[in-house]
This record gives sequence, C-alpha cells and structure tokens, in this order.
Amino acid sequence: MQSKKKNKTATLEASLMLAAEQLRGSMDPADYKHIVLGLVFLRYLSEAFDKKQTELKQDNLADPEDPEEYQAENVFWVPKIARWAGIAAQARSPDIGKKIDEAMRAIERDNESLKGILHKDYGNPNLDPNILGGLVDLFTNVNLVGLGFDFLGRVYEFFLAEFAGKEGKRGGDFYTPPSIVRTLVEMIEPIYGRVYDPCCGTGGFFVQSEKLIQTHRGKIGDIAIYGQERNNTTWKLAKMNLAIRGIDADIRWNTEGTLQKDALPDLRFEYILANPPFNVKDWSGELLRDDSRWKYGIPPIKNANFAWIQHIIHHLTPNGIAGVVLANGSMSSNTDTEGDIRKALIESNLVDCMVALPSQLFFGTQIPACLWIFARNRASGKSGTTELRDRREEMLFIDARSLGHMISRTQRVFSDEDFRKIAGTYHAWRGLNHKKEYQDIAGFCKLATLDEVAQHNYVLTPGRYVGTEINEEDEESFEGKMQSLVSQLYEQMDQALQLQKQIRKNLDGLIYA
Repeated sequence: MQSKKKNKTATLEASLMLAAEQLRGSMDPADYKHIVLGLVFLRYLSEAFDKKQTELKQDNLADPEDPEEYQAENVFWVPKIARWAGIAAQARSPDIGKKIDEAMRAIERDNESLKGILHKDYGNPNLDPNILGGLVDLFTNVNLVGLGFDFLGRVYEFFLAEFAGKEGKRGGDFYTPPSIVRTLVEMIEPIYGRVYDPCCGTGGFFVQSEKLIQTHRGKIGDIAIYGQERNNTTWKLAKMNLAIRGIDADIRWNTEGTLQKDALPDLRFEYILANPPFNVKDWSGELLRDDSRWKYGIPPIKNANFAWIQHIIHHLTPNGIAGVVLANGSMSSNTDTEGDIRKALIESNLVDCMVALPSQLFFGTQIPACLWIFARNRASGKSGTTELRDRREEMLFIDARSLGHMISRTQRVFSDEDFRKIAGTYHAWRGLNHKKEYQDIAGFCKLATLDEVAQHNYVLTPGRYVGTEINEEDEESFEGKMQSLVSQLYEQMDQALQLQKQIRKNLDGLIYA
C-alpha cells in the first residue's frame, strides 16, 4: 500500500513538472523556477491556513479570524487577499500577476519571518498572464486527497531538484543532489542538538535531517538549525523550503560570505553538514592570513577548500562531528600548504572517515567528489546514549565509486541499498551498530592506521587503501577509468613537484649552488 502511494506521488510530481514546463514558453529556467516555486509556496500557506481555520471554526472559544490563533500553532496567517481560493478564481484575469504580487506583499506584511523572502514580480509585463494563469490552474487542480498534507512540501523539493538539473552547473550552486545529502545525513545521524551548514544553499541537509528524526520517531524541534548563505536568491529559497516543512531555523545572509564574514562566530555545533563550492580561487584569502580559524595551517590564497575545512572544525563542539563534500583533489593535493594542512588534520586525530563517490552524482559537472567525516573526540565520543569505539590512530576508507545507477544519460543516483551499505559500514566501524561487526571488504572498505596513512604521504584517496575487490569483473566505464587515471596522474604530478622542491632545497644548501 505504501509503495502504491509512493508511486502515485512520484507520478503526480512528474506530471506537474511536465505541465509546468509546457507552460514555460521562452522563459529561462533560472527565472521560471521563482515563478513556480513561489506559487507552490503560496498554495502551501493557504492550504495550511485553511486546515487550521476549519479546526478553529469547530471550537466555540476560538476566533478563526484572529492571527494570534494561527501563530500560536506555528501556522502562517494568510490575509483574505492572499487566500488561494480568491487567487484561483482570478486565474484567467489579465491582471492576475498584479493580484499575486499584492497577495505576496500582504503575507510579508502580516508575517515578520517572511519579510523580504517572497517573489513579487508576477506583474512583470514580460510575463505572459496566460502562462501565469495556467500555472495557477495547475496547482489549483492538484488533488491532495490520499497524498497527505506533506505532499506540497515534496512537490516544492521535487521542483527544486528538477530546476537544478535544467540549470546544469548553475543549479549545482544552490542544490546538493539528494544522493549526497542523504548519504551524509545517514552517516552522521543528526538527531538531537544543533545542526549547522555554513553554505546551506536551499537547505537540503536540514530537510533530510528532519526526515531522519521522524524516521527515528523523534520530533521536529529535537534539533536547532543554523546556517549561512551568500547568495540572496538562494537564501530566500532556503527560507521558503524550510517554512513549507514547518522547520524553524536561523539562516543568515550577507554579501561577503561565510569565510570572509562569519555570521555566527561564537556558536559551536554538535553536527555540521556542508557542500562548499569546490576549489574557489577568489575567496579573499589574502585578507585572512591571520584568521584565528587557521589552527592547522594557512590555506592557499587561490583555493578555499582547506579554509572551509578549518572553518567547519572551528565550529564543532568538543564531541561534534561533521560531514563535508569536497572535490577529489582535496584528498591528495600538495599545492602550496594543502599537503601540510591535511597532514596536521590527520595527526590531530580529526579525520574519521573518507568516502570516494562515483561520478555523475552532481548536476552539470563531472568533477569527482569525496566525503570527509571529521570527529572532534575519537577517543570516547557519544551518539545519544551510545558509546563510540575508540578510533584514535585509525581511519576508515570507503570506496563507493562502483555504487549507484543511472537514471538518465547524465545523472546517477544511489539506491536505498547503497545508502545502507555506506552508512552501515561506517556505523559498524564506529560502534553505532552493535548488531554488525566491522570487517574490511576488499575493493570497498579498509581500516587503516595513521602509520599506514603516513606511509602513503598522507594522501587520503580510498582506492590506495581498499585494494581490489576479489573476483571483481572489470565493468568500469571508460569515463570512470579515465577519471581514476587522471586522479592518479595528478597525485604523481604533485609528488613530482614536491620532489623537485626538495631537490632544489638540497642544492641550495650546497656550496656549489
């Protein structure tokens, strides 16, 4: 029964996207997404309001037109001018755009937390009112019976993913694919305490964390959510994405960005989840040379990867844990100070686990990526009431490059079995799963000592440690082989560069130089 409902939901989501695309005309997906997502959000607010109003009308002591009655239940007050029934009745009016803008302004006026968040350009003369009216009709005709009220939240998330895919690389700037989000969330399990994302995009890590809590029979509110986002448009999408889920969060925005202007400098967090922009060159590194966050080495001016890592570690509590997505180069590069910082992190017993990801998980880019798991206390850390095993002087390496399946010519996703395999292996190693003893699996996972890592010159590429799967057939794609070979080549080039530097240093020390 549950499977039928899930299939029905997926089919309806796809049908909505197809219908919305047919109404798009010549609009760019980057602009069109704000039109569509704004309307989904408006429909959600009105639906939640109507549901609560029906309950209040049945209570003789309640006033259905008192905004405080709704605010007390964490429901947004929707003034009459903004209620969906009225908007739907005017869907084919030539000034429907103006009506929607008025509705959005009225909602922002009466709900402080939504001020400056909603899209208010529906009256733009360049927007065909027929397209807009068609979209209003489309979302009016969505039958929520049998789907559950949360369906509109899933529709919003579905549209975010679809638009990210259509925008390609630009879409990846605001949206982290669900396969990566869910992998990290299931590995570190943020089910209580404070959760932070310093580059939160549209809030995907937060939404998935709340889903995990519900799976564990917890309650929304068991975690306190904090985040920061540099892009104002993306910040607005995040605020709406969380509001539509009923998730209260402190999400900050400033034009400087997290590295240059940390909006939460004094806070520390039990859990941090992040997908920082890869290999950013222009991050004002030259202005931050003396920053107190760089306890393990000053990051290179032309690459922000290890600035992000140290910012995240800086914000962890003494027992905190973090999961970070980074480009593969972070595992092996020795450019500038990167190799020294990586060595310092490892020797400080902060790096818990490394996961190599398959290609084509991201929208619009083939850059291979990996997951870094950091733990502040690897000696006697806790997860809830569970004592974690002492993993000092050890690390876990997982090579997940063979996992996942293609759902299109360019997009790979993980299955439920893939999530269980990765997260289950990590949990068994850390001691979170007492029903399963950890074992090395050739070609997939390996427990390595820090001495072994040192022998590999502190390079953290999992393929170096896990070896080859026994009786494995060579079914790796040409693209996969090329990525692996190129990665190895980069490692060797970095090593050659280090060797050249050492030779020059030795020669400089000779009296003949």
